[in-house]
Amino acid sequence: MKLTDQPISVSKPTVAIAGAGGYVGRWFIHHFRHKYNIIALSRKKVKNNPYPEVTWKQVELYSISSTIEVLKGVDVAIYLVHSMNASTRLNQGSFEDTDLLLADNFSRAAHINKVKQIIYLGGLLPKETGEELSRHLKSRLEVEQTLGARSAKLTAIRASIIVGPGGSSFDMIKNLVKNLPVLMCPKWTESLTQPISLRDTLDIIDTCVGNEEVYGRAIEIGNPEVISYRKMLEVTAKELGKKRLVFSVPVFSVGLSKLWVGFFGESPPQLVSPLVESLKHTLTVSEELKFREKQIDYLTYKESVREALDSKIELPKPSFYPVDKVKNTVRSI
Repeated sequence: MKLTDQPISVSKPTVAIAGAGGYVGRWFIHHFRHKYNIIALSRKKVKNNPYPEVTWKQVELYSISSTIEVLKGVDVAIYLVHSMNASTRLNQGSFEDTDLLLADNFSRAAHINKVKQIIYLGGLLPKETGEELSRHLKSRLEVEQTLGARSAKLTAIRASIIVGPGGSSFDMIKNLVKNLPVLMCPKWTESLTQPISLRDTLDIIDTCVGNEEVYGRAIEIGNPEVISYRKMLEVTAKELGKKRLVFSVPVFSVGLSKLWVGFFGESPPQLVSPLVESLKHTLTVSEELKFREKQIDYLTYKESVREALDSKIELPKPSFYPVDKVKNTVRSI
């Protein structure tokens, strides 16, 4: 996966990435590690760093003091954290509670450190008026509002499924196609969306870093091709060389859909449940919020899948020390 080479400034901005060990974070580091002074933030301590020019810092985003410490001297912070399941001692709350707490801590720490900009990668919002948001999308919007509540200027980048090597959402689609010779698709698979390639997403994030034209703005991104989830399954099957019978059934409930996607898509229920609830919506790019800051030759969904399945594209991964198990000291009041 290649991105256009960009000139490197003599004075590099310092960019902190929260969620740097994840899919988008690791690819951003890989492509732009020479353009920015990157501080990669992770809950786990790094044992082996494949890029010596990148500084890894251990942070506990539940702790305001820990978050303040790692954002010292940072110009731009990229926020890629989505906690679909509780991974720390605060495990009695829902994922919405967790996401709100982490976003509020991050916003406060950025304000204290005079961080100029926060870039948040969230999700597209439904275009149907009057329809209630799913828990997943409602939480994404709440995080967006919280991150932008203080002095750091927020750039909210809203995306549908990001298709690239190692992405969890695309992996669910790929595994469904691999595991099921007959795909009996629930009604929500007729919903329309605009998936976007990982390459184009990274290009857009890079264009937004330090760009005052996008301060305080929400931007919706997607490849111009509007496609249904069912069509995505069909295209993925063709690219995998699998003959699959794909048809829709109108009586498939959301509950059964979660079991279907979770089991055959080989994904944990904490990830599947909120995502499936969101798929009932039409998730397309609003004309007024479309990204216009740079001309991009978008990959089609078919081209994105081909790149995501390319076995020659391999990303060096940092290795982490295991996180010590801590006794649960949280008490209800």
